[in-house]
This record gives sequence, structure tokens and C-alpha cells, in this order.
Amino acid sequence: MALIAGIDSSTQSCKVVIRDADTGTLIRQGRAAHPEGSEVHPDHWWTALQEAIAQAGGLDDVAAVSVGGQQHGMVCLDADGQVVRPALLWNDTRSAGAAADLIKAAGDGDAAAGARYWAQATGTVPVASLTLTKLHWLAANEPENAARVAAVCLPHDWLTWRLLGYGPGSGEAGLAALTTDRSDASGTGYFSTASGEYLPDVVKSSLGHVPLLPQVLGPLESAGKTPGGTLLAAGAGDNAAAGLGVGAGLGDVVMSLGTSGTVFAVSATPAADASGLVAGFADASGNYLPLVCTLNATRVFDATAALLDVSLQEFNELALSAEPGAGGLTLVPYFDGERTPNLPDATGSLHGITRANYTPANLARAAVEGVVCSLADGLAALQAQGVEARRIILVGGGAQSAAVQDVAPQLLGIHVVVPEPGEYVADGAARQAAAALTGQFPQWKLDAVDLPAGRDDGGVLARYRRCAALYA
Repeated sequence: MALIAGIDSSTQSCKVVIRDADTGTLIRQGRAAHPEGSEVHPDHWWTALQEAIAQAGGLDDVAAVSVGGQQHGMVCLDADGQVVRPALLWNDTRSAGAAADLIKAAGDGDAAAGARYWAQATGTVPVASLTLTKLHWLAANEPENAARVAAVCLPHDWLTWRLLGYGPGSGEAGLAALTTDRSDASGTGYFSTASGEYLPDVVKSSLGHVPLLPQVLGPLESAGKTPGGTLLAAGAGDNAAAGLGVGAGLGDVVMSLGTSGTVFAVSATPAADASGLVAGFADASGNYLPLVCTLNATRVFDATAALLDVSLQEFNELALSAEPGAGGLTLVPYFDGERTPNLPDATGSLHGITRANYTPANLARAAVEGVVCSLADGLAALQAQGVEARRIILVGGGAQSAAVQDVAPQLLGIHVVVPEPGEYVADGAARQAAAALTGQFPQWKLDAVDLPAGRDDGGVLARYRRCAALYA
């Protein structure tokens, strides 16, 4: 029995799963917390990884390992391999102005033309989360640090590099061993998802020079071996690893309901959305991963349950007790502004209130329907980019809601599967480790609930879109 390990180094924590390479059976696991904040020294990730590995029983008997990591984070190294400054994470928004400047500059002052340029060049219109915008910010605000940057990598790249045995003091030879994969590279803002190549001139225009950029490995390639002899797979960005973890393939759309929402698909063709709604990422299997984010998901349920003074279980029971369509109530759930559509200053709104329909059950139902409709708009944005959606894989904490499972197949009109809760990113990294070891991705059995496609007989989605259109 060969053992493989998958690592999920997320914003909040590091998780390690060790599985049987043939069957996917979980053997053991470990976890350690990361410090809070949007600016973190990478050493904290390394410390947490060592703790999580120790909790998981170590890697001595593990044949291969892979790292899935939070995307976009800017890790800058100097010529000796030292970290130049704490990493700016994807959720650090200080580079929002830099993103706007990059778009305008590309269009000679015309933001629409600039957005078209970036969509075609990289697949993604710059936003604050991308590595490129953070490099642009660094050059403008910390020029001395910018001048010291000899290499730029991403969180998963840096951890893979450290697992190879490199680190501070490695020098030029060590920096040359940095690797990444196309899924994570596609989220930097200086990599063409369509061509699979870096855009060094883009980096130079922001940072002032072109540092060493990690070698981009293919899905089945290896970065090398740890000092203990464990094979290191290419690794992946977190969403791409999650796609592997739930077994997503062509025609699958992964819809995640957490604090915020994410909708992404495995596609045979790259996306290039000049509106900026769809990020044109690559996946970890050789395909593409167009992705849409929404800001409002399960927090809408939390807020509505608190308003009704009920538990989340009681909230679900209320929503299920109401008729589809919530008696005509429509909730547009832009409680924290919105990303899809791009309305950062928007607020939520409740429409169609009458004395007859203004009940706790209908309000709970409207909250669930509103969040699912918002995710349906994300799905529509993907379909506008040519994505074929044959199946929805529903994941995240909100996916376990009985009310969500009732509403989603009706409003989406597509076959929905809900996998058992799991560490999808770490599991996907483990699948990639098994593939690097054997030369092919394993077909592990995924326990899931099947929900056949339903029908939106009450026109809920159309009514929601009429209400949401009032924000335009």
C-alpha cells in the first residue's frame, strides 16, 4: 500500500491528509492554525505545516506529497532566498488602486479598452487580489524592498520549495529550483492562461525589473524530492485543488457556499471576460477553470436566522415549510456589497412584501432562494463564456443545508450532487500526489447525495433578476 499526502495551506490554517494512493482511504490527518491578517510572514506557514505534518504522523512512510495553497499571495525573495517582506495575501486590498491604474494604463486612459487588453492577455482583468497588482503597489510604496526582489513566488510555490530542502541562504541555485503549476500561475496577472507562458514585460512595467519566476510544471510533473526521498508533485491553487478533490471533470460546475460564494467550471477552452466577472484561470489537470466569486452566501442565512431569533436548524425548517417562491417575496442578498455583479457599495433589498406573505417561513425561504439565485447569476456568467454545465457539484458549509438542497435543483435546473463534507483542497492535492507517483489521476469513489434537476415553475429566478436589475 503506497501512501500519499495532500496539503491545504489556506488563509486560516494548514491541513494535511494522508491517504492510500489506490483507494483514497483516509489513513491519518493533521491541522494547525495560521495567524490572522492579510499580511503574514511565510515562516508562519512553514511552522504550521511542520505541526500539521507531525499531527498526521509524519511523512517518513509517504511516497508522494502535493501542496494546494491560497492563490495570489505575493512572496518576494532576495538574491539569498530571504523573504524580503511579509507576504501580502489575496485578501489584502491595499492594491485596489494599483489594479485600477493597470487597467487604465493598458487602455491609454480608457478603462474599457484596458479591461479588454487584460482579458485577452492573461484571461483575467486586474483586481486587488492578483499578485501583479501587489507588485505594482510594492514598487510605488516600498521601492527599496522592490529593488531587492530577486524572485517572486506564490504560497504553494514557497512551501514546495521549502519541502525540497531550500530556504534562506540557498542563493541563486536555490532560487532556480522554484516551481509552480499553471493553475496557480494563472492567478498572478502576469501569466497567459491561453498560451501557458509568463508575460515578463508586464512584470517589468510594474516592478521595474523582471525577477526570477518559478518554472511552470505540468499536471503530472514533479518538483523533485524532499531530503527524505518523498516525491513532490507540482501542487496547485486552492480552487483547482478543490476541483480535483471533488472529482470535477469537463461539464462539471463546482458551486461553493461558504461565507462567500464561488462558482467555477472545468472547461476545455480558456475564458477571457472583459467585464471582469469571470476570472480565466487554469485547472490542475490540463484544462481551464473559469471562476466567479460572490460576496454573499451563508452569512445571509446567519443574519436572517438571527433576525428571526431561530437557530440555523430552525431556519432551514422554516424555509422548507414555505412554498417555492416564498409567496412572492424576493430577497436580493447584497448584504456586504457584491462582486458578481460588481457592486461593492450595494446593500440588500427585499421586494414584493404584502401582509399575507410577510411571514418568518417566507422570509427564510426568500433568503435561501436569493443566495441560490445569486449563484445562478455566477453560473450564467460562466455559460456566457461558453462553459457547458452538465452537473453541479455543491460544496461548502451551506451545501449541507436541507433547504439549499431543496432549492438548488429547482432554480438551477441541472443535476446537483452534494459530496460528503471533507477537506476538498487537501484531498485534491493528495490526488495530484498519487498522479505524480503513478502517471495518472486515480478514480477514487466519492460519496455524494444525488439531487435530480427540478423546474422553476414559479419563475423565481426571473423575478429575482428583475429585482436585481434595479441596481443597474
